[in-house]
Amino acid sequence: MTSNGSVGGMNFFSKLFYRYRRFAKAIKLYLILSGPGIIVMLADNDAGGITTYAATGSKYGYELIWFLVLLLPVAYYVQEMTVRLGAVTKRGHAESIFDAFGQFWGWFSLLDLILVDWLTLVTEFIGMTAAMSIFNIPPVITIFVVIMIMGAMILQGRYWTWEKIAMLFCALNLIYIPCAFLVRPTVSNIISQGLIPHFPGGFNETIFFFLMANIGTTIAPWMIFFQQSAVVDKGMREKDIIWGKVDTLLGSMFTVLVAVFVIIVTGTVLKGMNIESAAQAAQVIMGIDKFVGTFLAIGLFNAGLLGAICISLASSWAFGEVFGWAHSLNNKVREAPWFYAFYFFALITAGMVTLIPKAPLVLITLFVQVIAVTLLPAILVFLILMLNNEELMGKYKNTTMQNVISGTIVIVIIVLSTLYGVSALFPGLFGSGQG
Repeated sequence: MTSNGSVGGMNFFSKLFYRYRRFAKAIKLYLILSGPGIIVMLADNDAGGITTYAATGSKYGYELIWFLVLLLPVAYYVQEMTVRLGAVTKRGHAESIFDAFGQFWGWFSLLDLILVDWLTLVTEFIGMTAAMSIFNIPPVITIFVVIMIMGAMILQGRYWTWEKIAMLFCALNLIYIPCAFLVRPTVSNIISQGLIPHFPGGFNETIFFFLMANIGTTIAPWMIFFQQSAVVDKGMREKDIIWGKVDTLLGSMFTVLVAVFVIIVTGTVLKGMNIESAAQAAQVIMGIDKFVGTFLAIGLFNAGLLGAICISLASSWAFGEVFGWAHSLNNKVREAPWFYAFYFFALITAGMVTLIPKAPLVLITLFVQVIAVTLLPAILVFLILMLNNEELMGKYKNTTMQNVISGTIVIVIIVLSTLYGVSALFPGLFGSGQG
């Protein structure tokens, strides 16, 4: 009996050890393959995004948290399609569109991307310079330092190194979570006010604007181009798709979590105030709680930097794909001169816009989010059509359920865009604009 018991005990521990090794191996494999999903989703909480969340929280308090929670699966389902497309085709998104739909739609998508990316890059510099101005650092110094940091990241000539540095900035993006605990929100109010779907103030131009701005900062055209190109540059294969999906799901959870915590901070401290930007929110909160205000300012700078890191690369990758230039971060400057030249050109010109005297920077930041979501349906339609091409995707093509979900996303975005346009032309049609 004792012998049998010992054998049984040994078998139990052997099985436990075997399961531990399998689990450890799976974690190690994920850590090797992780990156594009986490980076693209947390970079989505960029300067424009933080400004949008801060303005949403100050105007509506917790009352639109439910809407952000709904955007989690939306962001995941859109981005996981890029993982499959990149791993199967081994092509970036711009190249895929040219191959699948021809020159006309290829150029349409590319120019669409370049315009929105450049405008969004401007908003990243707006956020970074505004954040550093709180600490009395002149915008021109901020712009110079940022370009030097981003240049150093890509000029070292390895995708892996760039990715790990970007992941460090992703971790800093979580700084808003402790901020929310420091302002001591009432949990019962968050649940009762924030998790029950409703439209505060009813249907009007203002609510449409905020809904579209929040969609535009959660799902953006550059994200689709960036993640597919990152999957290709990283060298992910079809067998890695499952890990790419896990990576994207975790990233989606983090991006919504950060957005919700920003709204909790501003909704707790600033509700009812006319806050137009995250920098303004940080300055006001500094007068109430210096530590929270400082964390918000640091977080805003980091958000702008992380967004700029990804958006500038999305454009450069796309241009390299279309023109046939060498366009990998594994290439040295002499091997891909046009790729790096376009990268720095976009950075420098976007940074210079923030130095224009009396430019309406806050207005630019909010409206870029709306422009992005207005142009998004066309990009999503191309993506869905490619994912339904059995010859292209094989067994990785969209399922019926995936088509229903992605099709619904496109329809909702089109409906919201249309309603916003109608409400802007006829302000009284859906009631007053007071939220």
